[in-house]
Amino acid sequence: MNRTPINTMSLIHDHASDHSDDIIAKPGAEQDALGPLLAYQSAWNLRDISGMNAAFHFPHVRIASGRIRVLEETTAFPDDFFDRFIEATGWHYSLWDYRHAVQSTTDKVHFAVQFSRYCIDDTVIGHYPSFWIVSLIDGKWGVQARSSFAP
Repeated sequence: MNRTPINTMSLIHDHASDHSDDIIAKPGAEQDALGPLLAYQSAWNLRDISGMNAAFHFPHVRIASGRIRVLEETTAFPDDFFDRFIEATGWHYSLWDYRHAVQSTTDKVHFAVQFSRYCIDDTVIGHYPSFWIVSLIDGKWGVQARSSFAP
């Protein structure tokens, strides 16, 4: 296959203004807990592993592809994670389709979310409903666990 190489680094940005505004979150804890979701997705789109880790609490639990993984900060994402992920999927960026707080207390919020993954030409790779748990621990909101239909 002959393809003209694209300078993808010039196209990488956080896409923060491109996310759907389909958000259901009451003022207070639910609104506060949205912060780590946007921070994670922005860091993800920038391929910023330290930014992704900053949006989490560790240990962090991910349930996907028939497995339960407990992630520690130092091993959550290897240095070559994005190289391998892009090679395997053709991914270029992701956007939130919706973020709905479905249950909450003053220190924990459960979100039903969906995100979509896109190729560099804006074609859709897939839409992935997920369930994210965001907790307030030691004064910091962070994603504690995720269950996703994304591979």
